[in-house]
Amino acid sequence: MAQKQKFPHLLSSKWTAVQKTWGWRHFQVINRKNEGKWVFAEMISSCDNQVRFWINAKQLKDRDLWTPGWVTLEQLRKEAQQTDEK
Repeated sequence: MAQKQKFPHLLSSKWTAVQKTWGWRHFQVINRKNEGKWVFAEMISSCDNQVRFWINAKQLKDRDLWTPGWVTLEQLRKEAQQTDEK
């Protein structure tokens, strides 16, 4: 039986950084790299294609750092407020 791929839907996925990252918040995964047990995603800013960086894909699961999809600043604030109320 083939081993299940980690992060199978990583390519082309869109993410919003909770804090500005390299001056921007909205990113898309344009490449992935497997290195042993680690999976890395190459991110590109949706507003500036010169801004690119590699990140451990596991960090994308941390909702204190990243939110799936492209989210407005207002939506981010609402999510943070709801989290604080819990």
